[in-house]
Amino acid sequence: KHHVRSRVFYAKMVLLRLQKRLAASVLKCGKRKIWLDPNETTEISGANSRKSVHRLIKNGLIIQKPQVVHSRSRALRHAEARRKGRHTGYGKRKGTANARMPVKIIWIRRQRVLRRLLRKYREAKKIDRHLYRELYMKSKGNVFKNKRVLMEFIHKRKEESSRAKLLNDQAEARRKRVKEARLRKAAPKAQKPAAAPAVESKEKK
Repeated sequence: KHHVRSRVFYAKMVLLRLQKRLAASVLKCGKRKIWLDPNETTEISGANSRKSVHRLIKNGLIIQKPQVVHSRSRALRHAEARRKGRHTGYGKRKGTANARMPVKIIWIRRQRVLRRLLRKYREAKKIDRHLYRELYMKSKGNVFKNKRVLMEFIHKRKEESSRAKLLNDQAEARRKRVKEARLRKAAPKAQKPAAAPAVESKEKK
């Protein structure tokens, strides 16, 4: 009796594997995304071509199931917390410090920042090409650990050069004044010998 019942049940059940495969191909999705109307199994089972399956899709007997929602809210919340510094303790770290943030990457970023600043200063005529080359090589030699140190060095160097220029100008002005004074002193002496022969000629007369 049991076997007879099972045979009857299988006889009643309609296999729609072909229709599901064709519908998935037509709708360009997976077979698990295809919904076949259970009340219209006889009509669906008669569809054995893509054209007939297309017609059933148009009539609404075969439908593509909507995309299952995979919420990102928890992931976004966690990422925001990590940006604040949460969940980054020793227990959450997998790689070494150098693997997580390589020393080379830090060096590249630092060099780019310093070189960008030097280029900007050179284009703005704040430093000349000679000072630019000197500071460029110093940056490459790891003299400046950040932008602030480089800027302080540039300001200090400019102050020193302006002070040296001022002292040089003052010395030059002093030399000029001394030279002018010496010439003024020498002028009367040069005039006296010229005046002496004229006096002698008067006495002879």
